[in-house]
Amino acid sequence: MVERRAVANSAEAGTVLYTEAGASWWPVLWGPGFAGLGVTVEGLTRTRGPVHGSQWLLLAGAFAVLAAVWVYGRRRWYSVRLTSASLVVGRAVVPVSRIAAVPGVGTPRGAKVLGGDWTVPRGTREVPLRLYGDSSCGASPHGERSCNEGGEDEAGENGRVVLAWARHPEALTQALRSLVDREIPA
Repeated sequence: MVERRAVANSAEAGTVLYTEAGASWWPVLWGPGFAGLGVTVEGLTRTRGPVHGSQWLLLAGAFAVLAAVWVYGRRRWYSVRLTSASLVVGRAVVPVSRIAAVPGVGTPRGAKVLGGDWTVPRGTREVPLRLYGDSSCGASPHGERSCNEGGEDEAGENGRVVLAWARHPEALTQALRSLVDREIPA
């Protein structure tokens, strides 16, 4: 099965170094499980009249569809994937070449959370990333670095800090550190 995202083509390139699915598919079985339990209890406790098997089957299907929609949304909006080319955090895609530093980056107040939420999702912890300077900074064709008026430079000395997130931030940090260290020109 191929994941389809508007920006996934550039994000899928490269070797997968770290991945977290937003949710597993097992909650889809809750609806049929509860319906099976319900039909069993109804069959054991009824004194007369039919067991409502078709209604329980419809209820199981409805619960399974609702759970599938929930799981699909969680997998789409709360997944983390790091390849050798990019970091995908929820809806946000950050090219690895834009990441200046991973370890030792403090978390300033008001740092942007990747993925589109105001805070990191529940059950995850933040991974601060320092990005190379913003779009008003850039390197010249000759490799010289230029700065914007605020002093942010491409070397990331004053680059913007954003918050990635993961359930296992140590593993993501280690994978990012290996990529960022490899990207630094000698």
